[in-house]
Amino acid sequence: MSGFVRYHRMPETGLVPPVKIYGPGVRLWHWANAFAILVLAITGYFIGVPPPSAIGDTSTLYVMGWIRFFHLAFGYIFALLAIWRLWLVFAEKGISYHLFLPAIWRKVWLDGFLLQIRWNFLAAKPVRYVGLNPLGNVTMLLMFVIPGALIILTGFAMYAEVAGHDSWQYLLFGWVTGMVGNTLDLHLIHRLAMWVIVWFSMVHIYIALREDILSRQTVVSTMLSGERQFRE
Repeated sequence: MSGFVRYHRMPETGLVPPVKIYGPGVRLWHWANAFAILVLAITGYFIGVPPPSAIGDTSTLYVMGWIRFFHLAFGYIFALLAIWRLWLVFAEKGISYHLFLPAIWRKVWLDGFLLQIRWNFLAAKPVRYVGLNPLGNVTMLLMFVIPGALIILTGFAMYAEVAGHDSWQYLLFGWVTGMVGNTLDLHLIHRLAMWVIVWFSMVHIYIALREDILSRQTVVSTMLSGERQFRE
C-alpha cells in the first residue's frame, strides 16, 4: 500500500471498484488487539471484584495469581500492540493514520459527520467512504485511542509501585502517580477507561454488523481481506 490516503467519499452513483485499504499488519493488529482487550477486561474485573474463595490449598490453586499473571501479560501485549499500531501508520500508510487523526478541518469531513449521524437514525442515504466514516473516525479516537493510552499509562504506573523505585517501570511511569495525586484515583482512572473501551467495543461490533448489512460498503469482511467493496 503506497502513500497516505486522505479521507474522501466515493461517487454517489454508479459502480465503484473494490479498494484495498487495510494491509496485513493492521488486520492482524485489529484481531490481536480485540483478544487482548477481552482478556484484560475479564481479568481486570476479577482483580477488582475477586471470585469466591476456592476450597483447597491456596498455593496449589493459585487462582488470583493466574488472574493477575494473565492481566499483566496481556497488559504488556496491549502496550506493544499500541506501539506497533503507531509504527504501521508509517509502514503501511494508506488509511492507517485515520484512527489517530480525524480530518476535522475539512468541510467534507464535517458534512459527512452530520450526515452519518442522520444515517444512524435511518434519516439519510448512507455514503460510501474510503477509510473510516467521520463519525466512526472521531468516536474511535475519543473512546478507544485516548482511553487506551490512559490504560497503558495508569497500568504501568500501578505496576511501578509494585516493581519498586529502582525499576524501569518507575523510571518511565512513576510521574503518572505523582500527577494523579494518589493510588486510589490511579486505579479509578484505569478502571473507568477500561469500561469506556468495553462499552465502545460492544457498540463497535453492533455498528460494524449494521453497516455491513444496511450500508453501501463492506465493513466486517474488509477487516478480514483488507479490501472494501461498494454497493449501489
